[in-house]
Amino acid sequence: MQTTLAIAPMMDWTDRHCRFFHRQLTRRALLYTEMVVADAVIHGVRERLLGFDDAEHPVALQLGGSDPRKLAEAAVIGEAFGYDEINLNVGCPSDRVQSGTFGACLMKTPLLVAECVSAMKAAVKIPVTVKCRIGVDEQDPEPALDTLADGVLAAGADALWVHARKAWLEGLSPKENRDIPPLDYSRVYRLKARKPNEFIGINGGIQSLDEVSEHLGHVDGAMLGRAAYHTPGILAGVDAAFYGEARIAFDYAALMDAMAAYAARHIEKGGRLGHITRHMVGLFHGLAGARRYRQILSTDANKPGAGPEVLKAAFAAVDLSEAAAEAA
Repeated sequence: MQTTLAIAPMMDWTDRHCRFFHRQLTRRALLYTEMVVADAVIHGVRERLLGFDDAEHPVALQLGGSDPRKLAEAAVIGEAFGYDEINLNVGCPSDRVQSGTFGACLMKTPLLVAECVSAMKAAVKIPVTVKCRIGVDEQDPEPALDTLADGVLAAGADALWVHARKAWLEGLSPKENRDIPPLDYSRVYRLKARKPNEFIGINGGIQSLDEVSEHLGHVDGAMLGRAAYHTPGILAGVDAAFYGEARIAFDYAALMDAMAAYAARHIEKGGRLGHITRHMVGLFHGLAGARRYRQILSTDANKPGAGPEVLKAAFAAVDLSEAAAEAA
């Protein structure tokens, strides 16, 4: 599986509805779930936690945890659900992961992370990958990242994605941890230079496909996070830019039809239109009619009984020919 570009796992954002929407914009980018804690996978309602639409492939399940046995068991469950990859979170700085001694806390225990990877690799046939920071708190990112990378890659990790910021477990909120620690892309580049035969991907603050292209001159893959979520229209250019597909005008009418049909199925199962449309608000950022589109999705889509006709009305507010030209 060629993984040049991925959409980052983002808590409260990259749920199954978001991923289905993103998949309509790019057929080839690798999609990630939100982080799901291994204990929840083992003991929780699995269809609610892990269920996804077949259209989402390729899609990776991101796990949180620090117990090799539990992570291996959760990985087996994820593989049985049909996920294409299992990813271990070694980067999330939230209070919840700190209390559970996983996420970014694991940067302090690289030997344990390697044990977790080894256990998951032994349990499943699909790729096992890791997503980490360059360090936490007072760690020196040079030895901290090298030690973590050496351990997990020796344990068999198929890829290492690096968010090119430190995480500060004390003094910064999870939101502040996404912005305040300075980006250090060169640190990730140095890791790739030291590991030329291993897949090293980069994440953090990447705003455009042009920036992705710049990073790909140094590393094997790039991961879009908030830019993909807040301005998802940029994803319509991914397949042509990075996967060799023909550069043609994007069919936004077909996107509307696909999302309306998806919404109808979700509503039939007892869901609400707003569950889906909350991920679509930024689609036409900067285009004529975008403000009216956002208004409809932010208000009418959340009213009781709202159906696919609301989504169609929102699309009708935008000059779709202009949008297609932007994506071509």
